Amino acid sequence: MAKFPFLFSFLFFALIVSGNHETQRTVISKMVDGVRGKIGAIVDKNSRIGKEESLAMLMAVEDFNNVNDQNFSFVIKDFKNDPNQAALAAEDLISMQQVQVLIGPQTWEAVSVVAKVGSENKIPVLALANDIPKWATERLAFLVQASPSQFNQMRAIAAIIGSWDWRLVNVIYEDGDFSTAEVFSYLEHALKDVGAEISELVSLPQFDSNLLSNELERLRRGPSRVFVVHTSFKFGLHLFQTAKEMGMMEKEYVWITTDSFTSLAHSFNVSVNSLLQGVIGVKSYFPENHPPFRKFYRRFCSRFRIEHSDEYNHEPSIFAVQAYDAVRTAAMAMSRAQGKAHRLFKFIKLADFQGLGGNIQFKDRKLVPANTFQIINVMGRSYRELGFWSVELGFSRELGKNSSTSSSLKDLGPVFWPGGYFETPRGWAIPTDARPLRIGVPTSPMFKQYVNVEGDQIGNNLSFSGLAIDLFKATLDNLCVPLPHKFYAYSGTYDDLVKQIYLKEFDAAVGDIAIVSTRYEHAEFTHPYSEAGLVMVVPAINNRSNRALLFTKPFTLTMWIVISVVNIYNGFVVWFIERNHGPEPEGSMFSQAGTMLCSSFTTLFSLQGNRLHSNLSRMTMVVWLFVALVITQIYTANLTSMLTIQQLEPTISNIETLRRMNAFVGCGRGSFVKGYLETVLHFSTEAIKNYSTPDGLADALRNQEIAATFLEVPFAKLFLAKFCKEFMISGPTYKVGGFGFAFPRGSLLLPYVNQALLKVSETGRYRKLEDSMIAGEKCEDGEGKDGSPSLSPNSFFLLFVLSAGVSTIALTLYVYNATLKSNLQQNTIWRLMIAVMRKWGNHRRRFSRRVSEEPQTIPNNFPNVENVQSLA
Repeated sequence: MAKFPFLFSFLFFALIVSGNHETQRTVISKMVDGVRGKIGAIVDKNSRIGKEESLAMLMAVEDFNNVNDQNFSFVIKDFKNDPNQAALAAEDLISMQQVQVLIGPQTWEAVSVVAKVGSENKIPVLALANDIPKWATERLAFLVQASPSQFNQMRAIAAIIGSWDWRLVNVIYEDGDFSTAEVFSYLEHALKDVGAEISELVSLPQFDSNLLSNELERLRRGPSRVFVVHTSFKFGLHLFQTAKEMGMMEKEYVWITTDSFTSLAHSFNVSVNSLLQGVIGVKSYFPENHPPFRKFYRRFCSRFRIEHSDEYNHEPSIFAVQAYDAVRTAAMAMSRAQGKAHRLFKFIKLADFQGLGGNIQFKDRKLVPANTFQIINVMGRSYRELGFWSVELGFSRELGKNSSTSSSLKDLGPVFWPGGYFETPRGWAIPTDARPLRIGVPTSPMFKQYVNVEGDQIGNNLSFSGLAIDLFKATLDNLCVPLPHKFYAYSGTYDDLVKQIYLKEFDAAVGDIAIVSTRYEHAEFTHPYSEAGLVMVVPAINNRSNRALLFTKPFTLTMWIVISVVNIYNGFVVWFIERNHGPEPEGSMFSQAGTMLCSSFTTLFSLQGNRLHSNLSRMTMVVWLFVALVITQIYTANLTSMLTIQQLEPTISNIETLRRMNAFVGCGRGSFVKGYLETVLHFSTEAIKNYSTPDGLADALRNQEIAATFLEVPFAKLFLAKFCKEFMISGPTYKVGGFGFAFPRGSLLLPYVNQALLKVSETGRYRKLEDSMIAGEKCEDGEGKDGSPSLSPNSFFLLFVLSAGVSTIALTLYVYNATLKSNLQQNTIWRLMIAVMRKWGNHRRRFSRRVSEEPQTIPNNFPNVENVQSLA
């Protein structure tokens, strides 16, 4: 023994250390005699998550032993948030403690080394880390993900961002977290679905405060004000403290935290809540109202309050629930395996039961992904629950079949934002150190009225004017923030100008830029500020056809019919009143009707003939002559206008005629119209000629170099304002996009420029600019080619009512007077007839008495005729 003093000393020291370690382990794990199996756990006991997991796992072992009459023990190791310590703890638990299953830890860095140790020793490892790469389960044969994947959480965050149409997002995560690559890949795709993208993906170190401040300052100077924080609670708290000091927790900022931070919101004290005012958080959801969880909740709170009295809140989080279910999964598998290690891993993978957090079932050694998340908003001394987001339903206030759903978080109610505001932040700002926007302007437009660049293009003494420039400046005046900018001349084609935005040579393009689908590959456009459409302009010729019936054009057919009817009616009324003062009508009924019609027509022009005798007929004629005078004067004026104004018609009425003639057509040089004529209207390339100026286009039409030209509607207005006597629009209007301003795809400015542009249009500013531009090009006569329209009875309604009404009143009065007079005459005749009859009756009676007194003889022969007649 003397030869080995050092060996005995070492064995004695190891025995003491082992005894002390065993004593501590016995106290922590609550070991009992007759152990059938051991479950080992690796946690960070200094963190809130580690404290909750430790107690929850110990409670799970105790509950399983009590319910199932088992005798499993539980051993916990603290890895102090150090992956190297986690590897040593795993070695100790496997080799020294002889555990059959390892559970934890919480971070992927620690899980990766623990799973490697477990796979080498064929010990199943149930990882509690949310973010595990896909390849992990393929390379590490005994690794099982016991917490649901949070990839769907990225879709919930994207849905929040899409609710307010924010375009750019800054993402902040901890340096060294290698599992985030797949997480942010999911986030990137989810953001694209809502029209947003990641502006900055920033990895921040945990212990370098200077670098943290520098990175936050760089982000503060950038355009995006929307931040997604994917960190642990400890580092996230340090991040928010630094952001608060830098003024980044004020108005116009948006902060969104992921589950790793938000799921501990229940443990925030008053000072932490004061720091996080206005933050929106996404946290994992589990059914808190189910009876098993309520029972666990009461027991957990009671024990946690005793063991960790220094903590502000004693409620369990999703981390405690997941740890409880993981231990229960391991215990159920160990119970079924009955000590056979080769069967244990199989039964873990076949687990299927209802845990505290939901259904526990593995697919490809991964728990079914979480599909429901809770949305919270830090406000005041705590936080309020805004609602839920789920893969199937989107946003909802409550979970259930009858709950109302929405695709936007805005519909769940107002949100409290950083700085103490309920007004939604814009989500972007003009960078504080940004250079002025470089605005590209075309130098060779066909119509200088829209864009005109003057000066020496070699130098910088350029002036930019025109309707498009004035409109853009008016739009910037209506923006909510000042926008420094500088115009730059560009001499290429319009397509190349838009492409320069994609190549980042320009930040925008202003001018008479047509909005077409092919240009959307390189830029986005504002709403059209001009009238949309493409028209065909052709030479015009005088219209001298159908001159024989030109005298009928001043009035419509309906007007002529109404004039005839009213004329006949008035003539009839005058004739009817005056018929007793003229000669007796002679001839047949048709002859008398013709006389009446002739008389009624002549009354329109004069009163020559027999003098009118009745005041009623005079009244009728005076009103009718007044109406006839007005109608005659208006007819004469309208006919004169039609005879003097030039009537034009197009030389070609449609494009089919052009194609049949194989005629040449023209368009503006460098515009999209040439491609449209080839691909849509099917003109051959050889039949299309390009022109740079309106005068050149007009000369080509006059000289018959081309039979027609195709112009955008705004250009056609200018062209015809200058050449209104020679050319005209013919055929239909073809739908194209109109003119707009171009910006980079996904530009944060675009929605606000659109809003400002609408304000300019609604106030009538654009209309004034356009009218002023066209007024300078108007022809001298300026009347256009439409001529004077035919007049309808609507224009003379009151005159016709006056004339017909007076005639009707006169006729009514005449008939009434005639009726009264007729009744008086009839009464007089009856009196005379009665008197005659009475007198005749008296005379007859006297005669009869005289004859009866004289003797009567009946002659044999008739007397002569005269005697007989006298007797009669």
